[in-house]
Amino acid sequence: MIKPLPFSLRAWRSLSSLLRPGATPFLLWRAGKGKEERGRLGERRGEASIARPEGRLIWMHGASVGETVSLLPLIERLVQRGFPVLVTSGTVTSARVLEKRLPAGAIHQFVPLDLPAFAQRFLDHWQPDLILITESELWPNMISAASERGTPMVMVNGRMSQRSFTRWSKFRPFAEAILSRFDLCLAQSDDDGRRLSALGAPRVAVSGNLKFDVLPPPADPMKVSSLSGVIGDRPVWMAASTHPGEEDMLFAIHRVLAPHFPGLVTLIAPRHPHRGEEIALTAQNYGLQTARRSQGLLPDGATDIYIIDTVGELGLFYRVAPLVFMGGSLVTHGGQNPIEPGKLGAAILHGPHVWNFTDVFAALDAAGGAAQVEDAKELAQTASDLLWDTARLREMARTAHDTVMKLGGAADRTLVELEPYLIQMHLEGP
Repeated sequence: MIKPLPFSLRAWRSLSSLLRPGATPFLLWRAGKGKEERGRLGERRGEASIARPEGRLIWMHGASVGETVSLLPLIERLVQRGFPVLVTSGTVTSARVLEKRLPAGAIHQFVPLDLPAFAQRFLDHWQPDLILITESELWPNMISAASERGTPMVMVNGRMSQRSFTRWSKFRPFAEAILSRFDLCLAQSDDDGRRLSALGAPRVAVSGNLKFDVLPPPADPMKVSSLSGVIGDRPVWMAASTHPGEEDMLFAIHRVLAPHFPGLVTLIAPRHPHRGEEIALTAQNYGLQTARRSQGLLPDGATDIYIIDTVGELGLFYRVAPLVFMGGSLVTHGGQNPIEPGKLGAAILHGPHVWNFTDVFAALDAAGGAAQVEDAKELAQTASDLLWDTARLREMARTAHDTVMKLGGAADRTLVELEPYLIQMHLEGP
């Protein structure tokens, strides 16, 4: 039985419809800033750029790179079962990463803006038979439109941080109206599950974190060998997925460390690669020599800061950097995913602001594969200690690897929970 929409969702639909005239100018503005692909703006209005595959279709959605990459183990298993899979995301970077990593049988589109007309247009074309939404992507218009069609929806890899829970709790009736549309919410942890239940999710199970099952990002062995040869025996460390404000700290830290580690190379991979030029100009103000990956350059003997302002190459640099600082954690962003560098054998440092990945960092810290620093001064001291003590650095990296490998299995548990829906799709036929 299809549930009638409560007043809160109907009111939201009416109010958000008023924003439609401004949608295209808004998208063009974002495209001008490099945040949209100009040739695919139609997808953001619900206009499909490719045909729907035949047969029963599973639609899977993740917001950005981390969320969509976490779906890869599940996507691969569903494709192997013979289901066509549509994957949507909302960022240019995620689209470029998925272009390289999606298996045959899966296709990508940009998710439409959450306006009623765009949601209806999207659903009219794709007509998904099962919708899997990752983490906490609670888009009211799309969710209510799918619910009105009777399409089963499952939240996978569900996450509800304490910070998000506090915010949603102020609008609990609205949160319940959205979450009650889901047939099932599969949470990453017991805490996530309790918060989702408290906000009105009717059925919750804990299946674990899919990110632990993602294969390490690939890298061409020839490129790894070439980069290692270029760096040689120079000391090197990396800051991954950095955010504005953190690069200034890293430049200052490099200047502190460099006299003690001759030839030191600091690798910086900004969370948003389009900031490469901005970061290089800032580094010059600190008197540091830079080279940018996007310009085809490698770190030569004079390079202090090597800026990785490209997409899909973190796997290469994680393989040559024995020590990785995870960005978004010394500023109040919430941290970035440490699982990939852990799997590739790097010791991990992070700041105090890691609520996006609380359980992951807690497990790594407890085992000794990662360490928290409170500020730039402590980051400099800890990085210095580890670069000096290579035996301790290797042991920390080994522990990080072993810890993340032990925490896998979420994809298989998720698939078990999805089995009734998959069986029903098979019974209903093409």
